[in-house]
Amino acid sequence: MNSPSRRAVDSRETAPPRRFVFLLLDRFTMLSFAGAIEPLRIANRVSGRKLYEWVLAGEGTEAVCSNGAAFRLDMQLDEIDREDTVLVCGGVDVQAASTRAVLNWLRREARRGATIGGLCTGSYTVARAGLLDGKRATIHWENQDSFVEEFEEVRLTKSVFVIDGNRLSTAGGTSSIDLMLKLIANDHGEELANTVADQLIYSAIRTDQDTQRLSIPTRIGVRHPKLGQVIQIMEQNIEDPISPATLARDVGMSTRQLERLFRRYLNRSPKRYYMELRLQKARNLLMQTDMSVINVALACGFASPSHFSKCYRSHYNTTPYRERGTQGTRLSI
Repeated sequence: MNSPSRRAVDSRETAPPRRFVFLLLDRFTMLSFAGAIEPLRIANRVSGRKLYEWVLAGEGTEAVCSNGAAFRLDMQLDEIDREDTVLVCGGVDVQAASTRAVLNWLRREARRGATIGGLCTGSYTVARAGLLDGKRATIHWENQDSFVEEFEEVRLTKSVFVIDGNRLSTAGGTSSIDLMLKLIANDHGEELANTVADQLIYSAIRTDQDTQRLSIPTRIGVRHPKLGQVIQIMEQNIEDPISPATLARDVGMSTRQLERLFRRYLNRSPKRYYMELRLQKARNLLMQTDMSVINVALACGFASPSHFSKCYRSHYNTTPYRERGTQGTRLSI
């Protein structure tokens, strides 16, 4: 009599190939796309079986990625099988690439039961189609501020990738590899996924519990626990800035000690460092969203547009209005 585990293995061996439909948006990011498709190819090769198959879809007959390479498409926005998995590959200026035809196609296939995911800024397109409402999702850390402002119904995380039911999303870059290794493990077991990772020379497989960015000490090149705590508090309170005196008290220091700590390790005052964080977020919002300059100022803790403009000009040598006017692309990785 066959055991349940044996029957599960038998069903895997006789199951038809799982098909992925890669929807290549205009100026998509090659790295995210390659990181998703290569694990499938390697899984087929090392297993000696056709576990996966894939097609390239999009508008027109070819898609050009952000580095200029062109890919011939296998299909346009045609009807697919409900068992297919659609992965939207985004990149530069994903707003323009998220055309009405693309959004309508995604909505239609979602109604038919397809699993749909976004790679890199492709998560924006999936959210724009309304397919991430009430779902957990992720997108590249540089685009999180603008994403939160536009899609309030999405439960955005800082994870490398997210699987929430039949909705998938990745943070871009090599996170596509982590997602595909997880799917391969779910489909055919951890041993095959680990073998694929070895073939990729990918020695540190991340899970959906891993976050995108390096730790604060690694990013700033300083391993001082209280400095890291203060910077974390700053990053979490951009819209309503906290005074240096309160920051110092929260980590058990005097204001003077906090000043000396920042001067020693970062060569600037806590107030200046905090201002730079706020201006960086403001620049992201100006470049990646259609928010008014006034709303950007408020979202970054500035009480008045004039003060915001003065600080912005001092740091970036241009005004927020000129920055918005000269920026031709948004949501780019």
